[in-house]
Amino acid sequence: MKRDNTEHIGDVIRRLLRQEGLETPLNEYRLIDAWKDVVGPAIYRYTTNLYIKNQTLYVQLSSSVLRQELMMSREVLLRNLNARVGAQVIVKIVFY
Repeated sequence: MKRDNTEHIGDVIRRLLRQEGLETPLNEYRLIDAWKDVVGPAIYRYTTNLYIKNQTLYVQLSSSVLRQELMMSREVLLRNLNARVGAQVIVKIVFY
């Protein structure tokens, strides 16, 4: 007998995460985890601290030259990071 009210497990898990308020923290974790892949190992090496607060990604860098360079490509990084997660997690990046 075939059931008509079946659902995909992925849809059920997403709905549960959303209902329990866990979707945003999970996406924030995924975005921070994606930083290394998006910027590459050379830039990641200079990243000393990374966190998200109020939809803003704060990135501490140990190189002032690299900080200036990344400020110019901030919008591209923003789009690539959000695309990597599949949701709009951040709306701004601050380098310090």
